[in-house]
Amino acid sequence: MSKKPFVILILVAAVATGGGYVWMKQRPNPPTQALKLYGNMDLRQVDLAFDESARITQIDVQTGDRVKQGQPLAHLDARRYQTALDAALANQRASQSALDRLLAGSRPQDIERLRGVVDADMANLKTRQLTYERTIRLVRQHMAPVQSGDETRAARDAAAGQLKADQAALELAIIGPRPEDIAQARAALAAAKSQVDAARIALADTVLKAPSPGTIQNRILEPGAMASPAQPVLTLALTDPRWARVYVDEQNLGHIREGMTATLSSDSFPGKTFTGWVGYISPSAEFTPKTVESPAVRTDLVYQVRVYACDPDANLRLGMPVTVSIPFDAKVRDRGQDPCAPPAL
Repeated sequence: MSKKPFVILILVAAVATGGGYVWMKQRPNPPTQALKLYGNMDLRQVDLAFDESARITQIDVQTGDRVKQGQPLAHLDARRYQTALDAALANQRASQSALDRLLAGSRPQDIERLRGVVDADMANLKTRQLTYERTIRLVRQHMAPVQSGDETRAARDAAAGQLKADQAALELAIIGPRPEDIAQARAALAAAKSQVDAARIALADTVLKAPSPGTIQNRILEPGAMASPAQPVLTLALTDPRWARVYVDEQNLGHIREGMTATLSSDSFPGKTFTGWVGYISPSAEFTPKTVESPAVRTDLVYQVRVYACDPDANLRLGMPVTVSIPFDAKVRDRGQDPCAPPAL
């Protein structure tokens, strides 16, 4: 057999192979169906402190305990605040009594007593007037000294003045207290009530309560220590909401929008995914943090994204590395929809 056909066959095979390789290299890659981002779980932490200063008598929780909103966590010595509340309540009762006395006005018995005093004053004035008239006649007849006339005149005038004063007292008793006095008593009562409210708030603040559901992350102070508003007692990790802090480069920024559904996965739970949604996209760019796992160049600018997770069992913990997958055709949630409910169709 001639070698020429064999050589031609080899050349044809080589050309076919090279052409296929070139075609494979130039053929566009299949489009990516979802954007994968890498980051770590994050959540808010709250340092809890008392609003008042006193000695801690009791702490009800331990590190790692899950607490509900409004659950008592720690207590202060409340004796001083209870005493202040008792004093404020007594002052309020006294102010209320003073106002009630003014609003009730004069008692009928007091008015009747003043009427009797006025009647007595009128009788006394009449007697003084008759005595003065008799004495002045005797003085004119030179049968009594002039001094006697002056004395009886002064006694008559004094009786007239006493009658006038008692009549004015009777009129005031009938009219009742002045509006200004009632307004002053009302203001005093309002101030006393405010003092009671302040004392009750101070007493209630001797109990430290959880502001939101969460997990006790740290006990900073212990019973017997002095607490103050500037000294935290406990650190509370808020378990709702929790989100993955991831970063997306500029080329892929246009593929995602706030409200898009996503899934989260972690090496700690192989084969398990968590439902999530894009809750925040940073309006400004930044350099890629060193802790982010990304195949992109680390000096490229990226945008921070928060992907909130539905994790009722609290499996995803602070700092846990996660992978976030956001399908490009993901539905966008309605703002009024339950975040952890299935996306609206």
